[in-house]
Amino acid sequence: MLKDLHLKNFVHKEYPTIITDNLPEAEVFNRYIKTVYGLDVDYLETESTNCGNNITNLLELLKKNNIEFKSIILCQDATMQHRMEAGLRKYVDNDTVIINYATYQASVTCSDAKLVYNSDIYGMWSVERYVSLLMGEIPRLTDDSDGYGPNGKNFIAHVEVPTKVREAFTYLKAVYKDSVREANPLYASK
Repeated sequence: MLKDLHLKNFVHKEYPTIITDNLPEAEVFNRYIKTVYGLDVDYLETESTNCGNNITNLLELLKKNNIEFKSIILCQDATMQHRMEAGLRKYVDNDTVIINYATYQASVTCSDAKLVYNSDIYGMWSVERYVSLLMGEIPRLTDDSDGYGPNGKNFIAHVEVPTKVREAFTYLKAVYKDSVREANPLYASK
């Protein structure tokens, strides 16, 4: 398993014919799909810098191309899947069917006093990065003054974070206090 390589580096290392320098992630995925599967995408949104942009720019792309929808499949890294759905729910009517498809399922366990994956996942983050991503999601999903919901930054629709999840987060935050991923201001919505 590769450790902490960014998407561009990982794709180029695994597929040297794919040049990824100065490309947005969407274009890297596009070239990967073309190289590995021989497929071309019909529409490609390349301006997003964060999950919120992914949604608003997607909706603008669909509108620009006169594509109406009553259902949509969202595929995302499992750590951010719920937030992507909440972002979309903010902008679509209640009749829209949102189908979530996390691109992988990871299971973590403790072995020799450290966290490890139960099985390898091709191209997966290091466990440390994965924990950081997961720990960053709870504050974002929590609908309070610091969260991304309507009672906070208003980036996403309201999400009800279950009590057990909040309690687990509080416990883990004490143990992994340096692992709560803060939002990178470089990628803030403009």
